[in-house]
Amino acid sequence: MAKAVTEEEIKTGGVAADRLRSIIERIERLEEERKALGNDIKDIYAEAKSAGFDVKVIRQLIRIRKQEPAEVEELETLLDVYRRALGM
Repeated sequence: MAKAVTEEEIKTGGVAADRLRSIIERIERLEEERKALGNDIKDIYAEAKSAGFDVKVIRQLIRIRKQEPAEVEELETLLDVYRRALGM
């Protein structure tokens, strides 16, 4: 037995308009939250800078903390080898 097509489905070309609207609105809310979080992060970096911290170093520390310990150790070892090769 075939499902009856509603007038709303005919208008929207068979697209579940309510579901699509819900998905888009959720994405828009999350985008706004991401923007607000980005602004909060900028404020914290500005606070760190005004407290005398080097923001570039803080960013690097955050990047390192996201990595696996073995990966960090390997990169530090290579950095040390390259520095010695350059006489640093």
